[in-house]
Amino acid sequence: MSAHPDLTRNQALVLDRLEKAEAPLSAYALLDQLREEGLRAPLQIYRALDKLLDIGLAHRLESLNAFIACARPHCHPSGLIAFAICERCGQVSEFSDDVVSDRLADWAGREGFVPTRTIMEIRGECRACAA
Repeated sequence: MSAHPDLTRNQALVLDRLEKAEAPLSAYALLDQLREEGLRAPLQIYRALDKLLDIGLAHRLESLNAFIACARPHCHPSGLIAFAICERCGQVSEFSDDVVSDRLADWAGREGFVPTRTIMEIRGECRACAA
């Protein structure tokens, strides 16, 4: 299980499954995988996910309604988080880009918009699938 002493047992179990997953997982897929560990209710999964999202150890992919472990925890707490999602194999790559983040911040400043989080999802084909 993940070595995060400040997590509850359920949070650590969920994070461990996300870290070991080869693709994003829905809350119900997590529940199915963790039934043997004693997690029986969707609310248990959602509470654990909410905490992991709050502290930056996991991300929700809006377009897939699924979750992944953060590739670089705490490296971008308030900036842009972007995901490249391969529509063929399901691979997800997490990245951040200071240039794009700065451009969005400039726009928000001009518009008087106060962003609370910025998540981008780019869909297409990964290098292996495009070859």
